[in-house]
Amino acid sequence: MVRIGILGGAGYTAGELLRILVNHPDADIVFVNSSSNAGNMITDVHEGLLGETNMCFTDSMPFEAVDVVFFCFGHGKSKQFIEENKIPDNVKIIDLAQDFRLKAPGNDYIYGLPEINRAEIAKAEHVANPGCFATCIQLGLLPAAKMGLITEDVTVNAITGSTGAGQKPVGTTHFSWRSGNMSIYKAFEHQHVPEIKQGLRQLQGHLDAEIDFIPYRGDFARGIFATLVVKTDVPVDDIVAGYKEFYADEPFTHYSDKPINLKQVVNTNKALVHCEKHGNKLLVTSCIDNLLKGASGQAVQNMNIMFGLDEKSGLRLKGSGF
Repeated sequence: MVRIGILGGAGYTAGELLRILVNHPDADIVFVNSSSNAGNMITDVHEGLLGETNMCFTDSMPFEAVDVVFFCFGHGKSKQFIEENKIPDNVKIIDLAQDFRLKAPGNDYIYGLPEINRAEIAKAEHVANPGCFATCIQLGLLPAAKMGLITEDVTVNAITGSTGAGQKPVGTTHFSWRSGNMSIYKAFEHQHVPEIKQGLRQLQGHLDAEIDFIPYRGDFARGIFATLVVKTDVPVDDIVAGYKEFYADEPFTHYSDKPINLKQVVNTNKALVHCEKHGNKLLVTSCIDNLLKGASGQAVQNMNIMFGLDEKSGLRLKGSGF
Protein backbone atom coordinates (compact mmCIF):
# COMPACT_ATOMS: atom_id res chain seq x y z
CA MET A 1 0.00 0.00 0.00
CA VAL A 2 1.38 3.41 -1.02
CA ARG A 3 0.92 6.04 1.69
CA ILE A 4 0.11 9.43 0.16
CA GLY A 5 0.16 13.09 1.14
CA ILE A 6 -1.34 15.87 -0.98
CA LEU A 7 -0.30 19.52 -0.68
CA GLY A 8 -2.41 22.31 -2.13
CA GLY A 9 -5.48 20.16 -1.65
CA ALA A 10 -8.25 22.61 -2.58
CA GLY A 11 -7.56 23.04 -6.31
CA TYR A 12 -8.83 21.21 -9.38
CA THR A 13 -5.79 18.95 -9.73
CA ALA A 14 -5.99 17.88 -6.08
CA GLY A 15 -9.70 17.19 -6.47
CA GLU A 16 -9.04 14.96 -9.46
CA LEU A 17 -6.22 13.21 -7.61
CA LEU A 18 -8.58 12.45 -4.75
CA ARG A 19 -11.27 11.22 -7.14
CA ILE A 20 -8.77 8.69 -8.50
CA LEU A 21 -6.97 7.77 -5.30
CA VAL A 22 -10.01 7.11 -3.08
CA ASN A 23 -10.75 4.15 -5.37
CA HIS A 24 -7.14 3.13 -6.08
CA PRO A 25 -6.58 -0.41 -4.75
CA ASP A 26 -3.00 0.32 -3.63
CA ALA A 27 -3.40 3.87 -2.27
CA ASP A 28 -3.78 5.07 1.31
CA ILE A 29 -4.40 8.83 1.53
CA VAL A 30 -2.78 9.89 4.81
CA PHE A 31 -3.30 13.65 4.65
CA VAL A 32 -4.63 16.39 2.38
CA ASN A 33 -3.10 19.73 3.28
CA SER A 34 -4.83 23.06 2.74
CA SER A 35 -4.11 25.77 5.29
CA SER A 36 -7.06 27.90 4.20
CA ASN A 37 -9.45 24.95 4.57
CA ALA A 38 -7.93 23.20 7.60
CA GLY A 39 -10.61 21.40 9.62
CA ASN A 40 -13.19 21.54 6.84
CA MET A 41 -14.51 18.43 5.16
CA ILE A 42 -12.89 17.70 1.81
CA THR A 43 -16.39 17.33 0.37
CA ASP A 44 -17.12 20.97 1.31
CA VAL A 45 -14.72 21.93 -1.51
CA HIS A 46 -14.71 18.88 -3.76
CA GLU A 47 -18.44 18.26 -3.67
CA GLY A 48 -18.30 15.46 -6.23
CA LEU A 49 -16.57 13.30 -3.61
CA LEU A 50 -19.62 13.24 -1.34
CA GLY A 51 -20.09 9.62 -0.31
CA GLU A 52 -16.51 8.74 -1.34
CA THR A 53 -14.55 10.13 1.63
CA ASN A 54 -15.06 11.52 5.13
CA MET A 55 -11.58 13.06 5.36
CA CYS A 56 -10.94 16.63 6.42
CA PHE A 57 -8.31 19.06 5.21
CA THR A 58 -5.40 19.60 7.57
CA ASP A 59 -2.74 22.24 8.06
CA SER A 60 -0.27 19.61 9.27
CA MET A 61 2.20 17.79 7.02
CA PRO A 62 3.28 14.46 8.61
CA PHE A 63 5.84 13.56 5.95
CA GLU A 64 7.24 10.77 8.13
CA ALA A 65 3.94 8.90 7.62
CA VAL A 66 3.92 8.88 3.81
CA ASP A 67 5.81 7.33 0.91
CA VAL A 68 5.01 9.99 -1.68
CA VAL A 69 3.73 13.54 -1.68
CA PHE A 70 1.94 15.27 -4.54
CA PHE A 71 2.55 19.00 -4.98
CA CYS A 72 -0.65 20.61 -6.31
CA PHE A 73 0.58 24.16 -5.90
CA GLY A 74 0.37 27.03 -8.31
CA HIS A 75 3.38 27.49 -10.57
CA GLY A 76 6.44 28.80 -8.79
CA LYS A 77 5.36 27.68 -5.32
CA SER A 78 6.97 24.22 -5.35
CA LYS A 79 10.53 25.56 -5.33
CA GLN A 80 9.63 27.98 -2.59
CA PHE A 81 8.03 25.23 -0.51
CA ILE A 82 11.10 22.98 -0.78
CA GLU A 83 13.36 25.86 0.23
CA GLU A 84 11.24 26.51 3.33
CA ASN A 85 10.36 22.94 4.37
CA LYS A 86 12.32 19.73 4.91
CA ILE A 87 10.91 16.65 3.22
CA PRO A 88 12.63 13.39 4.26
CA ASP A 89 14.90 11.89 1.63
CA ASN A 90 12.90 8.66 1.57
CA VAL A 91 9.69 10.45 0.53
CA LYS A 92 9.14 10.62 -3.21
CA ILE A 93 7.77 13.82 -4.79
CA ILE A 94 5.49 14.26 -7.78
CA ASP A 95 5.21 17.94 -8.66
CA LEU A 96 2.24 18.99 -10.82
CA ALA A 97 3.55 22.55 -11.26
CA GLN A 98 6.07 23.66 -13.87
CA ASP A 99 8.93 24.43 -11.48
CA PHE A 100 11.14 21.44 -12.30
CA ARG A 101 10.11 20.38 -15.81
CA LEU A 102 13.12 21.78 -17.65
CA LYS A 103 16.50 20.13 -17.25
CA ALA A 104 19.01 22.29 -15.43
CA PRO A 105 22.10 21.83 -13.26
CA GLY A 106 21.10 20.61 -9.83
CA ASN A 107 17.61 19.57 -10.95
CA ASP A 108 17.17 15.85 -10.30
CA TYR A 109 13.48 15.76 -11.27
CA ILE A 110 12.63 13.34 -14.07
CA TYR A 111 10.23 14.69 -16.67
CA GLY A 112 7.16 12.57 -16.13
CA LEU A 113 5.99 11.71 -19.63
CA PRO A 114 5.89 7.90 -19.50
CA GLU A 115 5.81 7.51 -23.28
CA ILE A 116 9.46 8.60 -23.44
CA ASN A 117 10.79 8.38 -19.87
CA ARG A 118 9.17 5.28 -18.34
CA ALA A 119 12.46 3.60 -17.34
CA GLU A 120 13.76 6.78 -15.71
CA ILE A 121 10.47 7.40 -13.89
CA ALA A 122 10.61 3.86 -12.45
CA LYS A 123 13.89 4.73 -10.70
CA ALA A 124 13.07 8.35 -9.84
CA GLU A 125 12.78 9.91 -6.41
CA HIS A 126 11.38 13.15 -7.84
CA VAL A 127 9.13 13.54 -10.89
CA ALA A 128 8.00 16.72 -12.63
CA ASN A 129 4.56 16.08 -14.10
CA PRO A 130 4.22 17.56 -17.61
CA GLY A 131 1.94 20.45 -18.47
CA CYS A 132 -1.44 19.75 -20.05
CA PHE A 133 -0.80 21.47 -23.41
CA ALA A 134 2.73 20.06 -23.42
CA THR A 135 1.42 16.52 -22.97
CA CYS A 136 -1.17 16.79 -25.73
CA ILE A 137 1.18 18.44 -28.23
CA GLN A 138 4.16 16.20 -27.52
CA LEU A 139 2.09 13.04 -27.88
CA GLY A 140 1.04 14.32 -31.29
CA LEU A 141 4.61 15.11 -32.38
CA LEU A 142 6.95 12.63 -30.65
CA PRO A 143 6.62 9.83 -33.24
CA ALA A 144 7.35 12.38 -35.98
CA ALA A 145 10.43 13.51 -34.03
CA LYS A 146 11.61 9.93 -33.68
CA MET A 147 11.33 9.58 -37.47
CA GLY A 148 13.33 12.81 -37.91
CA LEU A 149 10.47 14.62 -39.63
CA ILE A 150 10.56 17.93 -37.75
CA THR A 151 12.91 19.93 -39.92
CA GLU A 152 10.74 23.03 -40.42
CA ASP A 153 8.63 25.18 -38.12
CA VAL A 154 5.54 23.38 -36.79
CA THR A 155 2.17 25.14 -36.70
CA VAL A 156 0.18 24.27 -33.59
CA ASN A 157 -3.34 25.33 -32.66
CA ALA A 158 -4.91 23.94 -29.48
CA ILE A 159 -8.07 24.72 -27.57
CA THR A 160 -8.55 24.05 -23.85
CA GLY A 161 -11.45 24.02 -21.42
CA SER A 162 -11.95 26.50 -18.61
CA THR A 163 -10.56 24.15 -15.93
CA GLY A 164 -7.14 24.68 -17.51
CA ALA A 165 -7.11 28.11 -15.87
CA GLY A 166 -7.43 26.67 -12.37
CA GLN A 167 -10.10 26.95 -9.70
CA LYS A 168 -9.61 30.60 -8.71
CA PRO A 169 -12.11 32.66 -10.75
CA VAL A 170 -10.78 35.25 -13.19
CA GLY A 171 -12.50 37.32 -15.84
CA THR A 172 -11.97 34.80 -18.64
CA THR A 173 -13.33 31.82 -16.67
CA HIS A 174 -16.74 33.21 -15.72
CA PHE A 175 -19.53 31.26 -17.43
CA SER A 176 -21.16 34.39 -18.84
CA TRP A 177 -17.88 35.35 -20.56
CA ARG A 178 -16.79 31.88 -21.63
CA SER A 179 -20.11 30.48 -22.86
CA GLY A 180 -20.50 30.79 -26.62
CA ASN A 181 -17.15 32.56 -26.75
CA MET A 182 -13.61 31.86 -27.96
CA SER A 183 -10.33 33.72 -27.64
CA ILE A 184 -6.58 33.30 -27.91
CA TYR A 185 -3.95 33.96 -25.25
CA LYS A 186 -0.17 33.84 -24.95
CA ALA A 187 0.20 33.40 -28.72
CA PHE A 188 3.73 32.12 -29.57
CA GLU A 189 4.78 32.69 -25.93
CA HIS A 190 3.05 29.96 -23.94
CA GLN A 191 5.08 28.62 -21.01
CA HIS A 192 4.78 25.01 -22.21
CA VAL A 193 6.74 25.57 -25.43
CA PRO A 194 10.18 24.99 -23.82
CA GLU A 195 9.18 21.60 -22.42
CA ILE A 196 7.66 20.63 -25.78
CA LYS A 197 10.94 21.46 -27.47
CA GLN A 198 12.85 19.57 -24.80
CA GLY A 199 10.86 16.39 -25.47
CA LEU A 200 11.15 16.64 -29.24
CA ARG A 201 14.88 17.26 -28.99
CA GLN A 202 15.22 14.20 -26.76
CA LEU A 203 13.87 11.91 -29.50
CA GLN A 204 15.10 13.62 -32.64
CA GLY A 205 18.53 14.45 -31.23
CA HIS A 206 18.28 18.06 -32.35
CA LEU A 207 15.59 20.60 -33.11
CA ASP A 208 16.23 23.41 -35.58
CA ALA A 209 12.57 24.38 -35.90
CA GLU A 210 10.15 26.55 -33.97
CA ILE A 211 6.89 25.42 -32.40
CA ASP A 212 4.48 28.16 -33.47
CA PHE A 213 1.81 27.57 -30.84
CA ILE A 214 -1.45 29.50 -30.58
CA PRO A 215 -3.60 28.46 -27.58
CA TYR A 216 -7.36 29.04 -27.52
CA ARG A 217 -9.85 29.27 -24.67
CA GLY A 218 -12.87 27.09 -25.36
CA ASP A 219 -16.43 27.34 -24.03
CA PHE A 220 -16.32 23.92 -22.38
CA ALA A 221 -15.03 22.77 -18.99
CA ARG A 222 -12.40 20.13 -19.69
CA GLY A 223 -10.27 18.71 -22.48
CA ILE A 224 -7.64 19.81 -25.00
CA PHE A 225 -7.87 19.32 -28.77
CA ALA A 226 -4.77 20.15 -30.82
CA THR A 227 -3.96 20.35 -34.52
CA LEU A 228 -0.31 20.14 -35.55
CA VAL A 229 1.04 20.74 -39.07
CA VAL A 230 4.43 19.30 -40.04
CA LYS A 231 5.89 19.75 -43.53
CA THR A 232 7.31 16.53 -44.92
CA ASP A 233 7.48 14.54 -48.17
CA VAL A 234 7.48 11.16 -46.42
CA PRO A 235 4.49 9.05 -47.59
CA VAL A 236 1.56 8.99 -45.19
CA ASP A 237 1.54 5.18 -44.98
CA ASP A 238 5.11 5.22 -43.66
CA ILE A 239 4.23 7.91 -41.14
CA VAL A 240 1.13 6.09 -39.89
CA ALA A 241 3.15 2.90 -39.53
CA GLY A 242 5.69 4.81 -37.44
CA TYR A 243 2.98 6.26 -35.20
CA LYS A 244 1.34 2.88 -34.68
CA GLU A 245 4.66 1.28 -33.81
CA PHE A 246 5.53 4.09 -31.37
CA TYR A 247 2.28 3.70 -29.44
CA ALA A 248 1.72 -0.04 -29.91
CA ASP A 249 2.42 -0.96 -26.30
CA GLU A 250 1.23 2.20 -24.57
CA PRO A 251 -1.58 1.66 -22.04
CA PHE A 252 -3.18 5.08 -22.47
CA THR A 253 -2.00 6.65 -25.74
CA HIS A 254 -3.60 5.22 -28.85
CA TYR A 255 -3.37 5.85 -32.59
CA SER A 256 -6.76 6.12 -34.28
CA ASP A 257 -7.32 5.28 -37.95
CA LYS A 258 -10.41 7.51 -37.86
CA PRO A 259 -10.56 11.25 -37.13
CA ILE A 260 -10.81 11.85 -33.40
CA ASN A 261 -13.00 14.08 -31.24
CA LEU A 262 -12.74 15.51 -27.75
CA LYS A 263 -15.55 13.52 -26.14
CA GLN A 264 -13.59 10.32 -26.72
CA VAL A 265 -11.10 11.31 -24.01
CA VAL A 266 -12.96 13.54 -21.54
CA ASN A 267 -13.05 11.96 -18.05
CA THR A 268 -10.39 9.41 -19.04
CA ASN A 269 -6.61 9.16 -18.86
CA LYS A 270 -6.43 8.44 -22.58
CA ALA A 271 -4.66 10.36 -25.33
CA LEU A 272 -5.75 9.84 -28.94
CA VAL A 273 -3.69 10.69 -32.03
CA HIS A 274 -4.62 10.70 -35.73
CA CYS A 275 -2.62 11.56 -38.87
CA GLU A 276 -3.57 12.52 -42.42
CA LYS A 277 -1.60 13.98 -45.30
CA HIS A 278 -2.46 16.98 -47.51
CA GLY A 279 0.23 17.42 -50.15
CA ASN A 280 3.48 17.92 -48.25
CA LYS A 281 1.61 18.84 -45.06
CA LEU A 282 1.17 16.23 -42.35
CA LEU A 283 -1.85 17.10 -40.20
CA VAL A 284 -1.75 15.48 -36.77
CA THR A 285 -4.66 15.79 -34.35
CA SER A 286 -4.34 14.87 -30.69
CA CYS A 287 -6.61 15.19 -27.68
CA ILE A 288 -6.58 14.57 -23.93
CA ASP A 289 -8.50 15.47 -20.80
CA ASN A 290 -6.45 18.35 -19.38
CA LEU A 291 -7.17 17.38 -15.76
CA LEU A 292 -6.39 13.68 -16.19
CA LYS A 293 -3.77 12.72 -18.80
CA GLY A 294 -2.83 16.42 -18.71
CA ALA A 295 -2.41 16.53 -14.93
CA SER A 296 -3.73 14.28 -12.13
CA GLY A 297 -4.27 11.09 -14.10
CA GLN A 298 -0.75 11.24 -15.46
CA ALA A 299 0.52 11.97 -11.95
CA VAL A 300 -1.08 8.75 -10.68
CA GLN A 301 0.27 6.94 -13.73
CA ASN A 302 3.73 8.15 -12.68
CA MET A 303 3.13 7.07 -9.09
CA ASN A 304 2.19 3.60 -10.29
CA ILE A 305 5.41 3.36 -12.29
CA MET A 306 7.55 4.69 -9.43
CA PHE A 307 6.21 2.07 -7.01
CA GLY A 308 6.19 -0.86 -9.43
CA LEU A 309 2.39 -1.09 -9.59
CA ASP A 310 0.19 -1.93 -12.56
CA GLU A 311 0.47 1.26 -14.61
CA LYS A 312 -3.29 1.35 -15.19
CA SER A 313 -4.18 0.80 -11.53
CA GLY A 314 -6.87 3.24 -10.43
CA LEU A 315 -7.02 4.75 -13.91
CA ARG A 316 -9.56 2.59 -15.71
CA LEU A 317 -11.76 5.64 -16.12
CA LYS A 318 -14.47 5.78 -18.76
CA GLY A 319 -15.76 8.80 -20.64
CA SER A 320 -19.34 9.70 -21.45
CA GLY A 321 -19.37 8.11 -24.92
CA PHE A 322 -21.82 10.69 -26.29
